[in-house]
Amino acid sequence: MGRVLRWLGVLFFLIIIGVSGLGFWGYTEFVRPGPLASEKIIVIPRGVGIERIAILLARHNVIKIPLILSMAARTIAADKSLQAGEFSFPKEVSPRGVLEILQSGKQVVRRLTIAEGLTTFEVLSILKKTEGLSGGVVVQVKEGDLLPETYHFTFGDRRNTLAKRMQDGMAEALDTLWARRSPNLPFSTKNEAAILASIVEKETGRAAERARVAGVFINRLRINMRLQSDPTVVYGLTKGQSELGRPLSRKDLKTPSRYNTYLNNGLPPSPIANPGRAAIEAVLHPADTGELYFVADGSGGHAFARNLAEHNRNVAKLRKFQKSIK
Repeated sequence: MGRVLRWLGVLFFLIIIGVSGLGFWGYTEFVRPGPLASEKIIVIPRGVGIERIAILLARHNVIKIPLILSMAARTIAADKSLQAGEFSFPKEVSPRGVLEILQSGKQVVRRLTIAEGLTTFEVLSILKKTEGLSGGVVVQVKEGDLLPETYHFTFGDRRNTLAKRMQDGMAEALDTLWARRSPNLPFSTKNEAAILASIVEKETGRAAERARVAGVFINRLRINMRLQSDPTVVYGLTKGQSELGRPLSRKDLKTPSRYNTYLNNGLPPSPIANPGRAAIEAVLHPADTGELYFVADGSGGHAFARNLAEHNRNVAKLRKFQKSIK
């Protein structure tokens, strides 16, 4: 009997040693730097258990032994708090570091930049093609509703949510800038400000010119002179859904449209694009120059004039320049 007890004691001791050794090995592997050679971004799907997550990470060479991660998560009940989404795993991250990243819920932040002067059709097309977003845009979006800006989002965010943020951003920008507008402007609503800002946005890409271009249109509105803006004619022809792909013709300028400011007085019925804050600011604080005309100067900017004679001279200079580079 004594011999049996001694053997049982030895066996029990060996089991303890084995379990301790296995535990020590497991902990060592848990904190040991992993095999990942460089930072990697991986999407963890929703509704996936820790075992499948561990296998996924092993396939991407983030961890070496899936069992180490899954057992550790089960042991400390961390598997209950793991987050789905898109995560960035640094070079040589340990299984413990992986677990901490998945628990933190700190996902990769993506960014989408919407340039000034894009039409709503173009912005929605960009949203549709943007990877990492889900669903469609169901909120009603009109031309000029969306604020051009850089937007941050995480994998799986909804396109509709982002479109609503753009709408809210435009509404907030108009409210803020309208409250600080110059007095005696020849329009009385924020929508009219957005319409004129969209025209200015399409007329010039130079920040230094915006207030001056706005001033020309403001001066024309004050004396009931037609705006004669080419971009409004283009919008009337394309509805903002495509590029015209050619210069405007005389026939285009005579084609009836509510957006043809060569034929109609005042502002068109809606914006022709989505203006940025700077363009809105320009029409609410236009340059006071007394100018009524501007034309391209051949260098990317414009030449401005107070009267038709001066304007015609600027047009002649442009044509001479154009001939010289042919």
